[in-house]
Amino acid sequence: MGIGYDVHELVEGRPLFLGGVQIPHTKGLDGHSDADALLHAITDALLGALGLGDIGIHFPNTDPRWKNVRSTVFLEYAAELARAQNAQIMNIDASLLAERPKISPYIPEMKSAISQALSLPVNRIGIKATTNEKLGFIGREEGIAAMAVACVLVP
Repeated sequence: MGIGYDVHELVEGRPLFLGGVQIPHTKGLDGHSDADALLHAITDALLGALGLGDIGIHFPNTDPRWKNVRSTVFLEYAAELARAQNAQIMNIDASLLAERPKISPYIPEMKSAISQALSLPVNRIGIKATTNEKLGFIGREEGIAAMAVACVLVP
């Protein structure tokens, strides 16, 4: 099992990417890559399950190669590392915490993008979304957070 968590600030002038999907919104997530908090959390969960550290070790935000890169690259890399260890990704379960925009209409498309990146059937990917009931930085619409758990069968 691996656990992942990520959070990014919402800022003007950037597109919003979550789960590999561009979502129409007035703000986007700030970060070195596309700042897709959901894919970062899932990538960290997979790397953790494999005992291979976290996303920052493999893709440091000080490296210009990763500037504005789509986070599906990171997720595909984690899947390649699993295959290299003859490990089988069993399932992913993730939660997004965002006051706005409404996430649920985009969940099927997110699951499809994650399925493709991991070569994992869609029915093994769980994505849920919730608000923070207007509490804290998420409730004030200053940022979006994501949590993920990955179950990986490692021989």
